[in-house]
Amino acid sequence: MLDANFWKDKSNSQKVIKEKKLFEDLVSSYEKSIKNLKDLDELNNLALEEKNIGIQNELLKNIKDLRDIVKKNEVKCFLSNEADSFNCYVEIHAGAGGTESQDWAEMLRRMYLKWASQKKFKSNLISEHKGDEAGIKSSTINIEGDYVFGWLKKESGIHRLVRISPFDSGARRHTSFASVWVYPVVDDNINIEILDKDLRIDTYRSSGAGGQHVNTTDSAVRITHLPTKIVVQCQNERSQHKNKETCLNMLKARLYDFEIKKKEKENQSHESTKSEIGWGHQIRSYVLQPYRLVKDNRSNHESSDPDKVLNGDIDQFLEKSLYQDI
Repeated sequence: MLDANFWKDKSNSQKVIKEKKLFEDLVSSYEKSIKNLKDLDELNNLALEEKNIGIQNELLKNIKDLRDIVKKNEVKCFLSNEADSFNCYVEIHAGAGGTESQDWAEMLRRMYLKWASQKKFKSNLISEHKGDEAGIKSSTINIEGDYVFGWLKKESGIHRLVRISPFDSGARRHTSFASVWVYPVVDDNINIEILDKDLRIDTYRSSGAGGQHVNTTDSAVRITHLPTKIVVQCQNERSQHKNKETCLNMLKARLYDFEIKKKEKENQSHESTKSEIGWGHQIRSYVLQPYRLVKDNRSNHESSDPDKVLNGDIDQFLEKSLYQDI
C-alpha cells in the first residue's frame, strides 16, 4: 500500500507559473469582453436609429463571436485541479470480441490523435500491439499541450460501438467495446520514490513499427510494480535503455494517478454511489447502425454526426464532462 508521503512536491514553480498565466489570460479576456460588450451596445443603438440592416447583421455575428469567447473562458475556469495542467498518456485496450473490438480500439486511437492535431498538440506513440487481423489490441500515446490532461481526464472508461461489421460476410450488426484510460504525465518537480525491489522488469521483442532492428532485438521493456500490480510497457525506441526510461516515467505517472484517485475517494462521500469503470458500464456509445448517434451516458449529451466525432470533434463532450463536477 502507498502511504500519504508517497509523493512530495519539491517545487511547484511550474504549476504556479501555468496557473498565474491562466488567471492573467482569463482576467485580460474578461476585461476585453466587457469593453466589446459596451461597444456592441453602442453599435446596436446606432443600428436601431438608422434602421441599418447591414450593421444589424454584423452585430449578430459579433455577438456570436463574443459568446463563443465567454463560453471558452467559462470552460477554462474548470481546469483548476492539481494535475489539470499536465500532459497526459492515453491508454486504449480492445475488449472481448477479437477483430471487431481491435478495429474499434484503433478507431478510438485515431479519434484522439485527430483531436490532438486539431488542437495543435504534440502526440507520439509509446507502445502498441497490433491485432491479429486488423486494428490494435492495445496502444499508449503521449499527448503534450496546455491543460491536455484536464481536457481528457473524463475520457477514462468504456467506449461502446454499434455498427454493421465490415468483417462479417453476413453484414450483421455487432457491438464492440474498448477501454480508455487517461492519466497525467508527472511534472519533473514532483518526486515519486520507486524502490528497485518493488519492480519486475521484462524485455521482449517489439512487434510494432520501428524497422528491422527493433523487431529483431529485445528492445521493448515491460515493468510491473509489484505492490500495486500496475504494468507499463514501451517499444517505440530502438534503445532498450530509452524504452526503460520511458517506462519508468509512465510508471511514475500511473502511481501519481493512483494516489490522486485514492485521495479523491477518501475525500468525496458521494464516490461510493458512482458506477465502477468496467465492462457493461460504458461512458459513451457510438451508434452507426441502425441510426446514427453518439451519446454520453453521464451527461446525456448527444451528437447526430458520429463521423465528425470520430474525426476528432469531441470538444462538445469534453466540455460537458467538465460541468459534471459542479
